[in-house]
Amino acid sequence: MGMVIADASPIFSLAIIDKLQVLDALFDSVYIPKAVWEELTRDITTSYYPTIVNYCKGKVKVISGFNKLTFIMDYGESESVILYKELNANYLLIDDKKARTIAEHLGIQCIGTIGILSTAKNRGIIAELKPLFETFLKNRRYYSLSLLNAILKKHNETPITKT
Repeated sequence: MGMVIADASPIFSLAIIDKLQVLDALFDSVYIPKAVWEELTRDITTSYYPTIVNYCKGKVKVISGFNKLTFIMDYGESESVILYKELNANYLLIDDKKARTIAEHLGIQCIGTIGILSTAKNRGIIAELKPLFETFLKNRRYYSLSLLNAILKKHNETPITKT
């Protein structure tokens, strides 16, 4: 699927479910802007910190231009958009709704964590989505239950019920 530039939230989410390798299976190259790297490595006490550090080695890029988007997006998201443009990437992996809307208005092709996992399931890279989605909810990754259940239904998996 070409090149993807990843924002922090999807990297955190995929690390929590131990599925960062899905990105390498779906894309020819994965890059992370320096601002996102700083966000990802801020808390060294998380259990998934080593996973993130190991995965991101060799994937961090510094933007060459001036970041003029920080007034409308956070630092990591704005650098992700700039890096996407600078490297002429195919996709921006981003979950934040506001930032994604802004990026799409700038002509950027966006995909989110749930879209990545759905594609991975379609390609047989992931056998089952439901346990992954339940892990997101247990770890307070904020995805809409209705979205998760719509994706589960699309893949003929049983829905998650509120507990």
